[in-house]
Amino acid sequence: MTDYLDKIHFNDLNACDPGDVIARTGCRYDANTNQYEIDIWDHTYVIDIKHCDIRPEAAGGSIYHDYLYLFVLHYLMKVQNLAPSGTWVSEKDIVGGAAFFRGPHLLPVQLIVDTFNDDLSAFKNACNKLNGKSIEFADAAFWFQITPKIPVAVLYWQGDEDFPSEAKLLFDKSIEQHLPLDIIYALAVEVCHRLLLARPGIKLKPSKI
Repeated sequence: MTDYLDKIHFNDLNACDPGDVIARTGCRYDANTNQYEIDIWDHTYVIDIKHCDIRPEAAGGSIYHDYLYLFVLHYLMKVQNLAPSGTWVSEKDIVGGAAFFRGPHLLPVQLIVDTFNDDLSAFKNACNKLNGKSIEFADAAFWFQITPKIPVAVLYWQGDEDFPSEAKLLFDKSIEQHLPLDIIYALAVEVCHRLLLARPGIKLKPSKI
């Protein structure tokens, strides 16, 4: 059993109609094993309800933080059958986000700033390594297809004598119809750390909830 995830999350997913879950998310389901499979950011994850476990299907699907697994479970249970709106918003523009994304829930974008330290080329290389697609924001910006319904963009500004370097995440506006704020935060933590790990020489000890 995955002991860092409350068993209630797996029980709640087990109570869902697999046909409905498949229709909303595009995941796969094996009724014989009671396992779902879902593609998250170019890796396949297996959700084993019987054993209350989530694992990457193959090597290379490791994560920094177990928050990603919370995102996976809530995505399967909650995501709506809606396409992305095509409108990018910051976390503060999401309903309730201005009050929520502060203090302990401040998005860890400063880690990106500290890691790339004005090296725009290294930032671009890391984003390309993660199959990011360039967009016209900031000094460099890329968006990532986390799932077909959940794109996330990372923006980066180089610093100068007047302004320090800055990084920012943007979300498709539809995310507020799919996920609660704490699960959006969980996803953002994984996005920031996965970008760090895409830069050669960076090593982080995996973190638990």
